[in-house]
Amino acid sequence: MIRKILSTKVSGTQLNVALLILRVTVGVLMAHHGYGKLTKFADIAPKFMEFLGLSKSISLGLVVFAELFCSLLLIAGLFTRLALIPLAITMIVALLKAHGGDIFGDGEMAFLYLAIYISLFLKGAGAFSADKFLFRKK
Repeated sequence: MIRKILSTKVSGTQLNVALLILRVTVGVLMAHHGYGKLTKFADIAPKFMEFLGLSKSISLGLVVFAELFCSLLLIAGLFTRLALIPLAITMIVALLKAHGGDIFGDGEMAFLYLAIYISLFLKGAGAFSADKFLFRKK
């Protein structure tokens, strides 16, 4: 038992289950943030930051798109790598602009999400995903 726990070997199934758990967990948590912004859009928009010359409403709309809709794609494992790009960009902006690059303070969660998004981008959605069924080689 101890030997198995200390082993560095990971089966393909274990890796794919781990990717599924990570994708669904981070997707649900981020979708919750996006849904909150969507339902309170009118209240949040006037106070939201302008970025790259975009209005507050457009900036918030882009964040809602990433946090809610791209997170739903992530949960399903559908167009995973494409969905991760807006999510990563959103976390980079949140970390650097909204939290001043403070990875050990207010920006800690943005940095953590960013690290997860980069990891998932590098590895992909895994076998338990819509991507696997849609884009598998025959």
